[in-house]
Amino acid sequence: MPGGPRSPRPVLAAGAALVLCAAAALTALAVWGPEPRPPELRLVVPNPPGGGYDTTARAVAEALGPGAGAPDRAEVFNLPGGAGTSALSRTVHEKGNGGLLLQMGLGLVAGAQVQGSEYTVAGTTPIARLLEEPEVVLVPADSPYTGFEQLARDWRDPDTVLRLGGGSTRGGPDHLALLLIGEELGLDPGELGYVRHDGGGDALAALLRHEVDVAAAGAGEYRHAIAAGELRPLAVTGAERVPGIDAPTLRELGLDLEFTNWRGLVAPPGITEQRRRELTAMVAAMRTGPRWQKALEENHWTDAYLEGDRFGRFLQEEEDAVRELLRRQGLD
Repeated sequence: MPGGPRSPRPVLAAGAALVLCAAAALTALAVWGPEPRPPELRLVVPNPPGGGYDTTARAVAEALGPGAGAPDRAEVFNLPGGAGTSALSRTVHEKGNGGLLLQMGLGLVAGAQVQGSEYTVAGTTPIARLLEEPEVVLVPADSPYTGFEQLARDWRDPDTVLRLGGGSTRGGPDHLALLLIGEELGLDPGELGYVRHDGGGDALAALLRHEVDVAAAGAGEYRHAIAAGELRPLAVTGAERVPGIDAPTLRELGLDLEFTNWRGLVAPPGITEQRRRELTAMVAAMRTGPRWQKALEENHWTDAYLEGDRFGRFLQEEEDAVRELLRRQGLD
């Protein structure tokens, strides 16, 4: 009746609804569990799964583990595109984010230059160089090339068309290794018919399908395919032979050339100095741990640790060296 007391039924109905909602929420928690806790550290990989960057980032995440200032959870995610510059751009735009690291290396330094990217590694915060590894020159197991000398002969022959490939973009370590070998063989710049693939997984598939005749890759990248007899190594580019790879060095073959690739970690710009020290200390502690030492051994990686400002100066030197090589080859 107008002006009279309100019926208590709506209040009781609302109370019942609240009880039902609470019960549903508890049931959902019991079935699904609480929302997963976000990772304390994320590592972005600038190419698809299966390549050297991806392998390194996942080894880092595994080796960090809890303790010694390391996060309880480290997540790896892939952000391919633009020869690595998509991930580089993402990192630069994550200004101040101390929970993100970019897995990078020589290939990204060169890729940014070849792509004409407005972003370079100079716009990031250097954390540490982790490792270096030689490249290995590879052919399929059933290739007619059983030794590097045969390959070199045909490579110099203008009537022979060799399809050479790698898992890096133009200017990346696979491409640079082949460019430098071509220089030592006396080839003119621009004579290298290089087929790039988006990461090591695609390059391996191309080799096995005979879409390319020969490829360069990091010494540890295709170790399983080499061990399984699917690929034949013809040469390694470092100063010494690589355990588990039955191939001579370029110097043993008479070429005055040594070449090694390297990989490291950078953070977004604008992180606090305290966070930079924390990240550097975390990686330094990881470097001496048993899990990282095992990763170095299994992947034929050489420890090449360099941190902070020293790493920053090294990055600038690499920028200059890559720019000169690309200019020499007419790729600038």
